[in-house]
Amino acid sequence: MSKEHEEYIKKIKRNKLKVTIFRIAILAIFIILWEFLTKYKVIDPFLTSSPSRMIKSLLGFIENGTIFKHIFVTCYETIIGFTLGTVLGTIIAIILWYSPFTAKVLDPYLVVLNALPKVALAPIIIFWVGNGIGAIVVITLLISVVTTIITVLTGFNEVDKGKLKLMETLRANKFQTLRYLVFPANIQVLVSALKINVGLSWVGVIMGEFLVAREGLGFLIIYGGQISQLDMVMMSIVILSLIAYLMYIGVSKAEAFFKKSMN
Repeated sequence: MSKEHEEYIKKIKRNKLKVTIFRIAILAIFIILWEFLTKYKVIDPFLTSSPSRMIKSLLGFIENGTIFKHIFVTCYETIIGFTLGTVLGTIIAIILWYSPFTAKVLDPYLVVLNALPKVALAPIIIFWVGNGIGAIVVITLLISVVTTIITVLTGFNEVDKGKLKLMETLRANKFQTLRYLVFPANIQVLVSALKINVGLSWVGVIMGEFLVAREGLGFLIIYGGQISQLDMVMMSIVILSLIAYLMYIGVSKAEAFFKKSMN
Protein backbone atom coordinates (compact mmCIF):
# COMPACT_ATOMS: atom_id res chain seq x y z
CA MET A 1 0.00 0.00 0.00
CA SER A 2 1.43 3.36 -1.02
CA LYS A 3 1.88 6.26 1.38
CA GLU A 4 -0.73 8.29 -0.50
CA HIS A 5 -3.23 5.45 -0.18
CA GLU A 6 -2.59 5.19 3.57
CA GLU A 7 -3.08 8.93 3.98
CA TYR A 8 -6.34 8.74 2.01
CA ILE A 9 -7.67 5.93 4.22
CA LYS A 10 -6.67 7.83 7.36
CA LYS A 11 -8.45 10.93 6.04
CA ILE A 12 -11.65 8.94 5.46
CA LYS A 13 -11.45 7.48 8.99
CA ARG A 14 -10.88 10.94 10.48
CA ASN A 15 -13.90 12.31 8.62
CA LYS A 16 -16.08 9.42 9.82
CA LEU A 17 -14.91 9.98 13.40
CA LYS A 18 -15.56 13.72 13.09
CA VAL A 19 -19.10 13.09 11.80
CA THR A 20 -19.78 10.65 14.66
CA ILE A 21 -18.49 13.10 17.28
CA PHE A 22 -20.63 15.94 15.90
CA ARG A 23 -23.71 13.70 15.84
CA ILE A 24 -23.20 12.70 19.48
CA ALA A 25 -22.45 16.30 20.47
CA ILE A 26 -25.64 17.62 18.85
CA LEU A 27 -27.72 14.96 20.62
CA ALA A 28 -26.01 15.59 23.97
CA ILE A 29 -26.46 19.37 23.71
CA PHE A 30 -30.12 18.92 22.81
CA ILE A 31 -30.76 16.64 25.82
CA ILE A 32 -28.86 18.89 28.25
CA LEU A 33 -30.63 22.01 26.95
CA TRP A 34 -34.01 20.27 27.15
CA GLU A 35 -33.37 19.22 30.75
CA PHE A 36 -32.10 22.67 31.70
CA LEU A 37 -35.06 24.52 30.19
CA THR A 38 -37.62 22.27 31.90
CA LYS A 39 -35.79 22.30 35.24
CA TYR A 40 -35.88 26.10 35.41
CA LYS A 41 -39.44 26.30 34.02
CA VAL A 42 -38.43 28.11 30.84
CA ILE A 43 -40.68 25.56 29.12
CA ASP A 44 -43.48 23.70 30.86
CA PRO A 45 -42.36 20.10 31.67
CA PHE A 46 -46.01 19.04 31.78
CA LEU A 47 -46.32 19.85 28.07
CA THR A 48 -42.87 18.73 26.89
CA SER A 49 -41.75 16.26 29.60
CA SER A 50 -37.97 16.11 30.20
CA PRO A 51 -35.17 13.53 29.90
CA SER A 52 -35.09 12.90 33.66
CA ARG A 53 -38.86 12.45 33.82
CA MET A 54 -38.77 10.05 30.86
CA ILE A 55 -36.06 7.99 32.58
CA LYS A 56 -38.15 7.90 35.74
CA SER A 57 -41.16 6.74 33.71
CA LEU A 58 -39.04 4.07 31.99
CA LEU A 59 -37.73 2.77 35.31
CA GLY A 60 -41.31 2.48 36.54
CA PHE A 61 -42.26 0.37 33.51
CA ILE A 62 -39.12 -1.75 33.94
CA GLU A 63 -39.98 -2.41 37.58
CA ASN A 64 -43.44 -3.74 36.73
CA GLY A 65 -42.04 -5.61 33.71
CA THR A 66 -44.53 -4.33 31.13
CA ILE A 67 -42.26 -2.24 28.89
CA PHE A 68 -40.55 -5.29 27.38
CA LYS A 69 -43.91 -6.79 26.46
CA HIS A 70 -44.97 -3.57 24.73
CA ILE A 71 -41.66 -3.39 22.83
CA PHE A 72 -41.88 -7.04 21.79
CA VAL A 73 -45.45 -6.68 20.50
CA THR A 74 -44.62 -3.61 18.39
CA CYS A 75 -41.42 -5.17 17.01
CA TYR A 76 -43.22 -8.43 16.20
CA GLU A 77 -45.99 -6.62 14.32
CA THR A 78 -43.47 -4.44 12.47
CA ILE A 79 -41.25 -7.34 11.39
CA ILE A 80 -44.23 -9.37 10.16
CA GLY A 81 -45.71 -6.42 8.24
CA PHE A 82 -42.29 -5.41 6.88
CA THR A 83 -41.49 -8.94 5.68
CA LEU A 84 -44.89 -9.57 4.12
CA GLY A 85 -44.98 -6.16 2.43
CA THR A 86 -41.49 -6.56 0.96
CA VAL A 87 -41.87 -10.17 -0.20
CA LEU A 88 -45.42 -9.84 -1.52
CA GLY A 89 -44.68 -6.51 -3.20
CA THR A 90 -41.59 -7.93 -4.93
CA ILE A 91 -43.49 -11.02 -6.12
CA ILE A 92 -46.30 -8.90 -7.58
CA ALA A 93 -43.73 -6.60 -9.24
CA ILE A 94 -42.13 -9.66 -10.86
CA ILE A 95 -45.52 -10.83 -12.14
CA LEU A 96 -46.29 -7.39 -13.58
CA TRP A 97 -42.84 -7.20 -15.21
CA TYR A 98 -43.38 -10.66 -16.68
CA SER A 99 -46.73 -9.57 -18.16
CA PRO A 100 -46.60 -5.97 -19.49
CA PHE A 101 -50.26 -6.23 -20.52
CA THR A 102 -51.31 -6.97 -16.92
CA ALA A 103 -49.10 -4.10 -15.71
CA LYS A 104 -50.84 -1.65 -18.06
CA VAL A 105 -54.28 -2.86 -16.96
CA LEU A 106 -53.48 -2.56 -13.25
CA ASP A 107 -51.46 0.67 -13.43
CA PRO A 108 -54.35 3.09 -12.61
CA TYR A 109 -55.43 0.88 -9.71
CA LEU A 110 -51.93 0.93 -8.26
CA VAL A 111 -51.84 4.72 -8.56
CA VAL A 112 -55.18 5.04 -6.76
CA LEU A 113 -54.16 2.59 -4.00
CA ASN A 114 -50.87 4.40 -3.52
CA ALA A 115 -52.61 7.78 -3.21
CA LEU A 116 -55.43 6.51 -0.98
CA PRO A 117 -54.89 7.19 2.76
CA LYS A 118 -54.76 3.66 4.19
CA VAL A 119 -56.24 4.82 7.50
CA ALA A 120 -59.52 5.30 5.60
CA LEU A 121 -59.62 1.52 5.11
CA ALA A 122 -58.93 0.77 8.79
CA PRO A 123 -62.60 0.42 9.87
CA ILE A 124 -63.21 -2.06 7.03
CA ILE A 125 -60.05 -4.00 7.87
CA ILE A 126 -61.00 -4.16 11.56
CA PHE A 127 -64.48 -5.40 10.60
CA TRP A 128 -63.02 -8.10 8.32
CA VAL A 129 -59.97 -9.23 10.30
CA GLY A 130 -60.95 -8.42 13.85
CA ASN A 131 -59.75 -6.12 16.60
CA GLY A 132 -56.20 -7.35 17.16
CA ILE A 133 -52.73 -8.00 15.78
CA GLY A 134 -54.16 -9.28 12.50
CA ALA A 135 -55.72 -5.92 11.71
CA ILE A 136 -52.48 -4.08 12.56
CA VAL A 137 -50.42 -6.36 10.29
CA VAL A 138 -52.91 -5.93 7.41
CA ILE A 139 -52.83 -2.14 7.76
CA THR A 140 -49.02 -2.25 7.73
CA LEU A 141 -49.06 -4.55 4.71
CA LEU A 142 -51.36 -2.24 2.74
CA ILE A 143 -49.14 0.75 3.46
CA SER A 144 -45.91 -0.91 2.33
CA VAL A 145 -46.92 -3.35 -0.41
CA VAL A 146 -48.09 -0.84 -3.04
CA THR A 147 -44.99 1.32 -2.62
CA THR A 148 -42.82 -1.78 -2.97
CA ILE A 149 -44.61 -2.84 -6.16
CA ILE A 150 -44.23 0.59 -7.77
CA THR A 151 -40.57 1.01 -6.70
CA VAL A 152 -39.41 -2.46 -7.77
CA LEU A 153 -41.43 -2.50 -11.00
CA THR A 154 -40.02 0.90 -12.00
CA GLY A 155 -36.51 -0.42 -11.43
CA PHE A 156 -37.22 -3.56 -13.48
CA ASN A 157 -38.58 -1.50 -16.37
CA GLU A 158 -35.54 0.79 -16.42
CA VAL A 159 -33.00 -1.96 -17.11
CA ASP A 160 -30.77 -1.09 -20.06
CA LYS A 161 -32.65 -1.89 -23.28
CA GLY A 162 -29.43 -2.87 -25.04
CA LYS A 163 -28.73 -5.55 -22.43
CA LEU A 164 -32.30 -6.84 -22.72
CA LYS A 165 -31.86 -7.04 -26.49
CA LEU A 166 -28.64 -8.98 -25.98
CA MET A 167 -30.45 -11.49 -23.75
CA GLU A 168 -33.08 -11.92 -26.48
CA THR A 169 -30.33 -12.47 -29.06
CA LEU A 170 -28.87 -15.17 -26.81
CA ARG A 171 -32.37 -16.74 -26.69
CA ALA A 172 -32.74 -16.30 -22.95
CA ASN A 173 -36.27 -16.83 -21.65
CA LYS A 174 -38.05 -14.48 -19.23
CA PHE A 175 -36.89 -16.35 -16.14
CA GLN A 176 -33.25 -16.34 -17.26
CA THR A 177 -33.45 -12.64 -18.10
CA LEU A 178 -34.90 -11.95 -14.66
CA ARG A 179 -32.32 -14.07 -12.86
CA TYR A 180 -29.16 -13.06 -14.69
CA LEU A 181 -29.89 -9.47 -15.72
CA VAL A 182 -32.90 -7.76 -14.15
CA PHE A 183 -32.40 -8.88 -10.55
CA PRO A 184 -28.64 -8.20 -10.38
CA ALA A 185 -29.17 -4.81 -12.01
CA ASN A 186 -31.75 -3.87 -9.37
CA ILE A 187 -30.03 -4.88 -6.12
CA GLN A 188 -29.79 -1.21 -5.17
CA VAL A 189 -33.48 -0.69 -6.00
CA LEU A 190 -34.45 -3.66 -3.82
CA VAL A 191 -32.34 -2.33 -0.95
CA SER A 192 -33.95 1.10 -1.38
CA ALA A 193 -37.36 -0.57 -1.19
CA LEU A 194 -36.29 -2.23 2.07
CA LYS A 195 -35.22 1.13 3.51
CA ILE A 196 -38.51 2.74 2.50
CA ASN A 197 -40.47 -0.18 3.97
CA VAL A 198 -38.73 0.18 7.32
CA GLY A 199 -40.31 3.60 7.79
CA LEU A 200 -43.65 2.65 6.25
CA SER A 201 -43.92 -0.45 8.42
CA TRP A 202 -43.46 1.58 11.59
CA VAL A 203 -46.07 4.06 10.38
CA GLY A 204 -48.52 1.24 9.69
CA VAL A 205 -47.97 -0.48 13.02
CA ILE A 206 -48.26 2.67 15.11
CA MET A 207 -51.34 3.74 13.15
CA GLY A 208 -52.90 0.33 13.75
CA GLU A 209 -52.01 0.38 17.44
CA PHE A 210 -53.59 3.81 17.78
CA LEU A 211 -56.86 2.32 16.52
CA VAL A 212 -57.15 -1.19 17.92
CA ALA A 213 -54.27 -2.17 20.23
CA ARG A 214 -54.30 -2.80 23.95
CA GLU A 215 -50.53 -3.25 24.09
CA GLY A 216 -47.50 -1.99 22.20
CA LEU A 217 -45.66 1.32 22.00
CA GLY A 218 -48.40 2.88 19.87
CA PHE A 219 -50.92 2.00 22.57
CA LEU A 220 -48.70 3.62 25.22
CA ILE A 221 -48.48 6.79 23.13
CA ILE A 222 -52.23 7.12 22.59
CA TYR A 223 -53.06 6.00 26.16
CA GLY A 224 -50.53 8.41 27.66
CA GLY A 225 -52.08 11.25 25.66
CA GLN A 226 -55.57 10.33 26.86
CA ILE A 227 -54.58 10.39 30.55
CA SER A 228 -52.27 13.43 30.13
CA GLN A 229 -49.10 11.48 30.91
CA LEU A 230 -46.66 13.15 28.53
CA ASP A 231 -43.73 11.39 30.23
CA MET A 232 -45.13 8.07 29.01
CA VAL A 233 -45.76 9.48 25.55
CA MET A 234 -42.27 10.94 25.11
CA MET A 235 -40.63 7.83 26.57
CA SER A 236 -42.49 5.64 24.07
CA ILE A 237 -41.54 7.93 21.17
CA VAL A 238 -37.84 7.82 22.14
CA ILE A 239 -37.87 4.02 22.43
CA LEU A 240 -39.69 3.79 19.10
CA SER A 241 -37.09 6.05 17.47
CA LEU A 242 -34.20 3.96 18.81
CA ILE A 243 -35.70 0.67 17.60
CA ALA A 244 -36.55 2.12 14.18
CA TYR A 245 -32.97 3.39 13.90
CA LEU A 246 -31.57 -0.04 14.79
CA MET A 247 -33.81 -1.65 12.19
CA TYR A 248 -32.61 0.85 9.60
CA ILE A 249 -28.99 0.07 10.54
CA GLY A 250 -29.77 -3.62 10.01
CA VAL A 251 -31.01 -2.91 6.48
CA SER A 252 -27.90 -0.79 5.81
CA LYS A 253 -25.70 -3.69 6.94
CA ALA A 254 -27.60 -5.96 4.55
CA GLU A 255 -26.98 -3.42 1.78
CA ALA A 256 -23.24 -3.44 2.48
CA PHE A 257 -23.24 -7.25 2.46
CA PHE A 258 -25.03 -7.40 -0.91
CA LYS A 259 -22.65 -4.86 -2.41
CA LYS A 260 -19.66 -6.82 -1.15
CA SER A 261 -21.05 -10.12 -2.47
CA MET A 262 -21.75 -8.55 -5.87
CA ASN A 263 -18.14 -7.36 -6.09
